[in-house]
Amino acid sequence: MAREWFLIELLLISSLIVFGQCAKIGICYGRNADDLPTPNKVAQLVQLHSIKYVRIYDSNIDVLKAFANTGVELMIGVPNSDLLPFSQYQSNVDTWLKNSILPYYPATMITYITVGAEVTESPENVSSLVVPAMVNVHNALKKVGLHKRIKVSSTHSLGILSRSFPPSAGAFNSSYAYFLKPMLEFLVENESPFMVDVYPYYAYRDSRKNVSLDYTLFSSTAPDVIDPNTGLVYTNMFDAQIDSIFYALMALNFKTLKLMVTESGWPNKGAISETAATPDNAQTYNTNLIRHVVNDSGTPAKPGEEIDTYIFSLFNENRKPGIASERNWGLFYPDQTSIYSLDWSGRGNVDISTGANITSSNGTWCVASANATEADLQNALNWACGPGNVDCSAIQPSQPCYQPDTTASHASFAFNSYFQMNGANDVACSFGGAAMKTTKDPSYDTCLYANSSKLSKMNSSTSEVQTGTARMISRLSILELAGLVSLLSFGIVFDIIAIALRAIRAIALHSASTSALTPLLIQRVFFVQLVIISVHFNMYNVHFVVELFIIL
Repeated sequence: MAREWFLIELLLISSLIVFGQCAKIGICYGRNADDLPTPNKVAQLVQLHSIKYVRIYDSNIDVLKAFANTGVELMIGVPNSDLLPFSQYQSNVDTWLKNSILPYYPATMITYITVGAEVTESPENVSSLVVPAMVNVHNALKKVGLHKRIKVSSTHSLGILSRSFPPSAGAFNSSYAYFLKPMLEFLVENESPFMVDVYPYYAYRDSRKNVSLDYTLFSSTAPDVIDPNTGLVYTNMFDAQIDSIFYALMALNFKTLKLMVTESGWPNKGAISETAATPDNAQTYNTNLIRHVVNDSGTPAKPGEEIDTYIFSLFNENRKPGIASERNWGLFYPDQTSIYSLDWSGRGNVDISTGANITSSNGTWCVASANATEADLQNALNWACGPGNVDCSAIQPSQPCYQPDTTASHASFAFNSYFQMNGANDVACSFGGAAMKTTKDPSYDTCLYANSSKLSKMNSSTSEVQTGTARMISRLSILELAGLVSLLSFGIVFDIIAIALRAIRAIALHSASTSALTPLLIQRVFFVQLVIISVHFNMYNVHFVVELFIIL
């Protein structure tokens, strides 16, 4: 029996371990901009939004220091420009590791090193340098005993494929075989993932006649796409692109290699021709992507597969060349306020069936105007928290709405509180032109903004609860009173009858010697008394049961 119990416990523990894991969602932190907050502020922003995984594209010392002791896991990178020295001499890599990584590890939790980024897209022919550089980085880590804790890989674009549709026909471009095959062998040998950047947006932008917007946004209204070779049904472009990579790997007999998405996202702004590059579409795509990943939905070819995914990007990067969308993939403005809200837990704030922002019909909020000066916002904030009688405790240090610690963020919370307190009318959202109304909920994480619609519903619900409670108390009181009156009435009647019977029995006992019928009368009277006592006792039982019924 003990053996059976041991096996059962082992199975339970194993199931907890298996089901306790889930795919990870991270964020890419690019810094190709001249208006970004300091790394320390970025680290605070990441923690504020409970983001646990961050990818950077180099090994910048200030960034490594900023993320020390935060619990955030970092993926750092070796830029393409460093591939030549990293591939030529092991000593170059050993020195880099000693000076740039080891002084900050493990306080800064580095878990991956990407050697090169999308090398097939690079104007310089550096593809041949990637694997030698990866080997040297791995060897450097092995020397200090970190090769099991820090994994080495390289990232790729979907351009590495020669075919991607249908997914089952996915195949790598044969011209890359000279470096790709040894790279895949390296990844398998060292249990590192194959890293790929996946962008359904480009598939839609470049082929609108063949790809629907709904299909790229994970919308449930999108038409299904069936792979004619496998019969597998695809409901979104992300899965189709991922499976094209899986099938390309399988074609080379790398069936067990784990896949990781190191970039995916949607631009919030674009050129005039890029009509799909909007904040609403970006919010829809990223929300649905997070939900898809954290639920371990997997893909049609790999159902339930955990696919760790990094969203691109933390900020817009105004120094990037190219079409307008290239500079506008960010989730946050430089002042750390959100371009659009995003729920990292996977619960989502977008209606997955329509892709619409569900907050747009649930009320109105009042926030700081983007055109207001810092001085105007500060003056309005001081007034709201002073003469305006707004409770501004939530924007004090260590409170839910303190971060991001900016005047615009604090002002938005105070403006909205005043707006909701005063009837949510236009006059209450003026503040001398420093405020503006919005239908998008500015709430984030545990910082919740009041809402006129929600307040109305809350008040209505509270009123209903109070009315229902009063009715219940009234009902209880009436029933209780009726029960007590009936109990007392019946009790008094039965008590009078019992006293009379006691008297008859006493008289009968006194005259027992004078009549032959008296003993029989005594017996009958005694029996009736027992019946009355029983009924009387049961009346209390009935009353008790009725009370229980009323209460429950």
